[in-house]
Amino acid sequence: MAQTINSGNFEALVATGKPIIVDFWATWCGPCKRMAPIIEELAKDYDGLAIVGKCDVEEDEDLAMRFGVRNIPTVVFLKEGKEVDRSVGLVPRPVLEEKLKALL
Repeated sequence: MAQTINSGNFEALVATGKPIIVDFWATWCGPCKRMAPIIEELAKDYDGLAIVGKCDVEEDEDLAMRFGVRNIPTVVFLKEGKEVDRSVGLVPRPVLEEKLKALL
């Protein structure tokens, strides 16, 4: 299951040393709802290898601002706490999975 990622737990997640994927979304966003099952599948399939999580931009504006998220859904790929890639908009699983594999 995708983990909730927010300003409160972000640094602790970075400290694990695992690659992190953050799906920035909102409850009212149609494309975000369509992206949700893909994020959940990635979280399940890459459990233990990477941290795959979601950040509701309305609940945690600070983290969204930190990464300059202006449109949702936006998926940010992090290695050692630094952004290395991102996808904006509804993206198919193979595209996200390719970006994730590049971090492993």
